[in-house]
Amino acid sequence: MSPQEKDAVEAFRRDVVEPSMTKLVMIDFWAEWCGPCKALSPVIEKVAADYADKGVVLAKIDTDKNQFIAAQFQIKSIPTVYAMFQGQLVADLTNARTESQLKKMLDQILAQLPVDSADARTEAEIEPLIAMGEQVLAEGDAARALSIFDQIAEIAPDHPEVIAGRVRALVAGGRLDEADAALAAVPDEATKAPELDRARAALDLARSAPAAADLAPLVAAADADPENLQARFDLANAQMAAGERDAAADSLLAIVAKDRDWNEGAARAQFLKLLEVVGLEDPWVSAQRRRLSAILFT
Repeated sequence: MSPQEKDAVEAFRRDVVEPSMTKLVMIDFWAEWCGPCKALSPVIEKVAADYADKGVVLAKIDTDKNQFIAAQFQIKSIPTVYAMFQGQLVADLTNARTESQLKKMLDQILAQLPVDSADARTEAEIEPLIAMGEQVLAEGDAARALSIFDQIAEIAPDHPEVIAGRVRALVAGGRLDEADAALAAVPDEATKAPELDRARAALDLARSAPAAADLAPLVAAADADPENLQARFDLANAQMAAGERDAAADSLLAIVAKDRDWNEGAARAQFLKLLEVVGLEDPWVSAQRRRLSAILFT
């Protein structure tokens, strides 16, 4: 091996292999005379910048100046783009010629590898804090829960779970307009997160529910006329507002049992929204789903 080849190998080890021990390195083999390389270069560079916090770095190898390295990788044509992790090639990214294609491939790779990234470190840092906020919110202390989620938002302002927790804390505290504004400010990339659906459901329920002070007359009205399903529906909403989820579920299921199609299935829709607000992973929700199934399939 010539001195020039040794220098090339050392530079490759320093600039590509060593970073790949903890990062995902995109290796772009290119040349100054290559038109397709110049067309692809801005795409790769933009994606690398966008994914820097996810642990992705870019290494560009000029094949004219690094013929020995190119030969080791058996580069037959350019552009050729590989992904390397821990010194091993893990993917051929050459066929990804658009930003969306490249990001899709990187997302699939990153989901399978323990790449060190700012995002991963942030996730590890905020996970126990989110759990704390959720526990405090479940215990009914909306003000303290909001304070916790506000503090987490300083670390990860665009995290769906943080946004959703903060919105639900605002809703629980009766600050519906602020909750609405928080949802309106959600970044586009987070709008479809299921956690946000739960927050929207909580806000919708809060806006449709009457004040808890109206509960007594609604109970009387529903009991006085069992056929008045609107009265039972109004009662269910009031029970949800009062935090009486068992009673609310009973009222809504009573309507479904009586007439599942009443008001275009409003009771069933409200029941499912209640389950979403509580959280689909909650054992209570599983039990209520079984009750609904028993009514619908008998």
